[in-house]
Amino acid sequence: MSLGFGHLARIGHLYPSGGLCDHEIQLMAPDGVQFVTTRLPFRSTGIRDDLRLVEDLERHAGLLADAEVDLVAVNCTAATLLAGPERIKERIRAATGIEAVTTIEAVLAALRALGIRRPALLTPYPDEVVEAERTYLRSHGVEVVTHLGIPCATPVEQAVIEPGRWFGLASSVDPSTVDGVLLSCAGIRVASELRRIEHRLGLPVVASNQALLWQLLRDLRIPAGTSRYGSLLDDGPDRAGA
Repeated sequence: MSLGFGHLARIGHLYPSGGLCDHEIQLMAPDGVQFVTTRLPFRSTGIRDDLRLVEDLERHAGLLADAEVDLVAVNCTAATLLAGPERIKERIRAATGIEAVTTIEAVLAALRALGIRRPALLTPYPDEVVEAERTYLRSHGVEVVTHLGIPCATPVEQAVIEPGRWFGLASSVDPSTVDGVLLSCAGIRVASELRRIEHRLGLPVVASNQALLWQLLRDLRIPAGTSRYGSLLDDGPDRAGA
């Protein structure tokens, strides 16, 4: 007899309002893990809009607390690195009493777990956000060797990019010059391409939604139970080095 949807964990998911890819993290999640999504205001992709996304964070996190979630995931790579993951988590904890995880800290942990220090960075970001991310990663010991992008002005534009375009872009990377690939943005459709990119380049790949899911499962001690979405999720929450 089924124990019901969400019987392993119920995760609160704070996600940009203009984004269309909140389904990707649920798609990759094991059976029994449920994501409950509440939206944060986000219509454009520049730094100012990224910072505005978390202005009313406490109220939106409070809505998720009503659903008695086990953890809160704040899922926007650029906004969480710009606003600061520790500050974001402190605010949510103070408002709800619930622990939180941010996309950028999950990405950094995933890069460390896979031994990636010199990645190729693929994004749909405008230049100002790319530079902010490169600087942030460098401050945490990750040096972006090359950046390839499909710059978008809105989260809707990010979401309608066909997944195969990310595979094509990644395929143009010279694998001898990097030690992995980082596909940064929770608003792109890329889950179906992660394993393909790894096979094409012979390198590990980290993507924002994949990394966030991995970190959440690790915190909750739940096996990922899949090899479909890249090597990061192969060993579930116990991957060595995390």
